[in-house]
Amino acid sequence: MILPGSYIASLLLLVLTLICWGSWANTFKKAGPKWRFELYYFDFALGVLLAALVFAFSLGSFGWDGFSFIDNTLLAGKRQDLFAFVAGLVFNLGNMLLMAAVSVAGISLAFPVGIGFSLIVAAIWSTFLGPAGSVVYRIGGSVAILIAIFVSVLAYRISAKARLLELIQSGKTRSTKKIVSSKGTVLALVAGLFLGSFPQLIQLGSDSEIGLGPYSLGVIFAVGVVFSTFLFNLFFMNLPVEGKPVDLVEYFRAKSKFHVNGIAGGAIWYLGALASFAVARADGRGVIPAGLTYALTQGSVVLATVWGVAYWKEMSAADSKVSYYVMLMLLFLLLGVGLMAGALAYPAK
Repeated sequence: MILPGSYIASLLLLVLTLICWGSWANTFKKAGPKWRFELYYFDFALGVLLAALVFAFSLGSFGWDGFSFIDNTLLAGKRQDLFAFVAGLVFNLGNMLLMAAVSVAGISLAFPVGIGFSLIVAAIWSTFLGPAGSVVYRIGGSVAILIAIFVSVLAYRISAKARLLELIQSGKTRSTKKIVSSKGTVLALVAGLFLGSFPQLIQLGSDSEIGLGPYSLGVIFAVGVVFSTFLFNLFFMNLPVEGKPVDLVEYFRAKSKFHVNGIAGGAIWYLGALASFAVARADGRGVIPAGLTYALTQGSVVLATVWGVAYWKEMSAADSKVSYYVMLMLLFLLLGVGLMAGALAYPAK
């Protein structure tokens, strides 16, 4: 299997992770408001699995060491296989809830709240399971992220109220329930609980001498994603977070461009995940400091938020306070990720 053999190669892979994880949700936004996230997610899961298989039978099956992903899968422990599969289940529930939050409130609220909270959850897990780091930096990073979450919610509510006022003045609505709601915030926070927990399962599946390599880990993880998509979507489709229950037949009636967007979204997310898996297994000259790895991978939340604010204009409003709060939110997100990354550069205290 092919792994990064130099510092530059590993660094470029981490930058790729940042771009992929910070941009994949744009494929859902591109599909438009009429394409439900429940239907989009079938294609997203398919994209994850297809990408996992393509890379496993290409980069994962060739290389100077002659050790393929199939060899690794056969030699890995059954417990490690289970950890990878369960990681796919846990990630998928969190990611589906995150997509539900995006459909309700947009990327610019769902990502800073959901992914931001997941970083705090992951930091709590790390306190007990490792890797060890500076407690002071971890607490400081958690506080900064909590402030970013609070400011994000505040900016969203101000922007939503401004849009509501415009709709009322134009006579298009009289209700405040749908537009100014805490539903998106709650969904994102619950998503963060799961998204902050699956990385520890990934670590358990890849650690030890009989651990899974990046390509075999990715395939088993992807199988968990596809399996759980059908399981969880039974609830999301029949008990929707917004709108009426959706029938599966609508998936087959959709235009091909909708399916392409979903498959592309899953493939983009998985490409970022595989790049991070590969860097985690690199050795020798390919090793990247843990703090820098964290900063580049988790910094994707800032990129995603910028997409939502700057490109999709989700928080544009006449109220000048919104721009101020958005800048403050991004500043505290950067500070939080930076402090969390700094925690990994120091021994536990």
